[in-house]
Amino acid sequence: MTGLSQIILGAFLLSIVHASIPNHWIPLVALSKAEKWNEKLTMGVTAIAGFSHTLSTIIIGIIVGFLGYKLSGSYSFIVGVIAPSLLILLGIIYLFLSIKDNRHHHHDIQFADIKKKTTAAIIIALTISMFFSPCLEIEAYFFVASKLGWEGIIAVSVIYTIITIAGMLLLVWLGMKGVRKIKSHFLEHHEKTITGILLIILGIAGYFIR
Repeated sequence: MTGLSQIILGAFLLSIVHASIPNHWIPLVALSKAEKWNEKLTMGVTAIAGFSHTLSTIIIGIIVGFLGYKLSGSYSFIVGVIAPSLLILLGIIYLFLSIKDNRHHHHDIQFADIKKKTTAAIIIALTISMFFSPCLEIEAYFFVASKLGWEGIIAVSVIYTIITIAGMLLLVWLGMKGVRKIKSHFLEHHEKTITGILLIILGIAGYFIR
């Protein structure tokens, strides 16, 4: 497997886990029912919220990736060794938080503060809330991807955007259809464990990416 293939696979797996996090989509289902939105409006709001969330993450990620790209030219040790080590360290932190059962999520979306308002006001509030909650684990992954240059940075950006928004849309749609078989309870209580293990695996793989 080539370095780019590993980066793409890692970004894909992280994005799937990220999109599945219950606090990213369950509140949207609840909000849709409370406001009596139709399916088209709910899907539209979900897409806007998802895009806002990915936009801020990518902006920061590109900055982080650019820094890594610049460093890789003169300090290959930093991107080749330190970057994967940071993923492993972040993974260990997630596992530690999971063991401690810390209820403070790394980027909780504060939907609870959004009270009954006009549709426009709700969309604006959601957009702002999602924009200011970038995804930490993907930010670290941008640094790893930067060792492949802009090709790696762009690949992570595109995959993360598509998978996150598509995943949120799918889960919200299933939630609206009354599908209760989604094991959101498991993800809600084991999100950090799954993310931590995945980050450690990707960090270890990062040592071998060329």
